[in-house]
Amino acid sequence: MSLKRILRAGLMSGALAALAACGTSGFSGNLFGRGKAAPKTSAQGTAATPEASREENPTGLGRTPSIKALFAPGKNPNVTIEVNKYIWNAALQVLDFLPIESVDPFSGVIVTGYGRPPGGGRAYRATVYVQDPALDARALHVALATRSGPVSAATQRAVVDAILTRARQLRVADGKL
Repeated sequence: MSLKRILRAGLMSGALAALAACGTSGFSGNLFGRGKAAPKTSAQGTAATPEASREENPTGLGRTPSIKALFAPGKNPNVTIEVNKYIWNAALQVLDFLPIESVDPFSGVIVTGYGRPPGGGRAYRATVYVQDPALDARALHVALATRSGPVSAATQRAVVDAILTRARQLRVADGKL
């Protein structure tokens, strides 16, 4: 493998890790927001049984998964697509001046190369991550950079606003309200 491919793979991994760390609610100190919860206690002060905690929290969210849970059959990620189609199409339309390097609609990642906006002088590069099927601002993460480094927060917010506005326009035009 050439050095260029190795560097590109490393940059992609770093960008995806940075995007995965963005927007986690209830940040618990580690990269993916999965911290160890304190054991629940009953009114008498004793530790609650696993059955009791399962009744209180049937989904098991917020708990560290067991080894058994990691290998248990679940939803097949190749069958269900968990990406909002309006945000996905809006991102492609708003950033159409950037050359696309890679697109993965199953994971919701769009990676572009450097390109200049119409009438602009500075070249930009974008990585877009659509992580939720909801038409919501929390479902969209955009990382913009120039050749000299990351862009200002105001520029990045303007691009996110443009994508979300276009996504809402596409939804209204679709007529599925």
